[in-house]
Amino acid sequence: MSQNPPLLRPDLARATVPEMARREGQPTIGMVSLGCPKALVDSERILTRLRAEGYAISPDYKGADAVIVNTCGFLDSAKAESLDAIGEALRENGRVIVTGCLGAEPDYITGAHPKVMAVTGPHQYEQVLDAVHGVVPPSPDPFIDLLPASGIRLTPRHFSYLKISEGCDHKCKFCIIPDMRGKLQSRPAKAVLREAEKLVQAGVKELLVISQDTSAYGTDWKGRDEKFPILSLARDLGSLGAWVRMHYVYPYPHVRELIPAMVAQSDASGGLILPYLDIPFQHAHPEVLKRMARPAAASRTLDEIAAWRAACPDIVLRSTFIVGYPGETEAEFQTLLDWLDEAQLDRVGAFKYENVSGARSNALPDHVPDEVKEERFARFMEKAQAISEAKLAAKIGSRIEVIVDEVDEDGATCRTKADAPEIDGNLFIDEGFESLAPGDIVTVEVDEAGEYDLWGRLV
Repeated sequence: MSQNPPLLRPDLARATVPEMARREGQPTIGMVSLGCPKALVDSERILTRLRAEGYAISPDYKGADAVIVNTCGFLDSAKAESLDAIGEALRENGRVIVTGCLGAEPDYITGAHPKVMAVTGPHQYEQVLDAVHGVVPPSPDPFIDLLPASGIRLTPRHFSYLKISEGCDHKCKFCIIPDMRGKLQSRPAKAVLREAEKLVQAGVKELLVISQDTSAYGTDWKGRDEKFPILSLARDLGSLGAWVRMHYVYPYPHVRELIPAMVAQSDASGGLILPYLDIPFQHAHPEVLKRMARPAAASRTLDEIAAWRAACPDIVLRSTFIVGYPGETEAEFQTLLDWLDEAQLDRVGAFKYENVSGARSNALPDHVPDEVKEERFARFMEKAQAISEAKLAAKIGSRIEVIVDEVDEDGATCRTKADAPEIDGNLFIDEGFESLAPGDIVTVEVDEAGEYDLWGRLV
């Protein structure tokens, strides 16, 4: 049982490859999954397809006939992390297939690691399977190799990421995701709902809706009946009886129409969607946003935040920001701090700006020195921490629902409706927890608060 670290990188998702029994002679593939939840979903789909073809899945390099490394290319530091993972897999196993966002730059990978056996780009599932077949031919036994109805998942059994679209139509200067993953491609609503239903039937208690731009879901469909299909999709997902958490929601005006479903959840009068929005604001000064080519204006977002809170006082807002963007002056950074004071966001993460190969922001003038970025990052997080601490202290004495993530000899690690896995806080129960199990949803009374986490007792 550990407390939530305050500086988690908000672009990471932790994958846990499950242990699986292996029959004699069964070909085995290892998996290393790096990057964000969207990449984790890609890893799950690859492993599900491989398992259906008769491959066993290994949680480590040993005993695997080959290893797939699903890479991240969002930041230069993430690229370096991916290259390190590839190098480790080569040393430990030797037979390595690379996929994911960094796979969009095959020469970059093979230049550093010429011995990799294949390189494929993001969400190129067929190409990954072809590469695996070339290295390790399948050997299925339909009488033994059984696949769970929900497929292979790399998250705990009680929550799951649900990817509703791929790609992005925005052209933010600091981001190369559209170059790597293409334009917005929304999955059919029936396919999303069918997947969600299977997950809930398999015991999933929380669905985490992810994409590059959740608000824009379905707007790439020509001749659609509904102007904003995310609204009906959210309502349909909310009818399944699981917690539904919305991530990567751009603050367009139609987001207000999601709030009534959150009010129903907040009042415990129905399933519907959690009163929680994860919104990538990135900055607050209009000139910085203009240099970023962001599709939002800080003055209007404050109005939107006020409208959301007026409609649903319990709503929790999370966001990420970039500090030290090229040309950011001290006055512009101070505007960001003042905006954060006014916005009073509940959950906040931050990046220190990094150049990324291929990003248009690299060519902007007046890059901020590293020591200034570091100092601004520290000031920003200090303010965000103070806001978080005050908001959590106000919860002492209240009764809230939590979902149990983990139970060990020290206690139960849980999350409230206000907390997404990995990136937000926890609620800890250290007495009377022995009967709890992961996935349980229970009511607690909050009796202690910290900077990011809560403590409570069962009621």
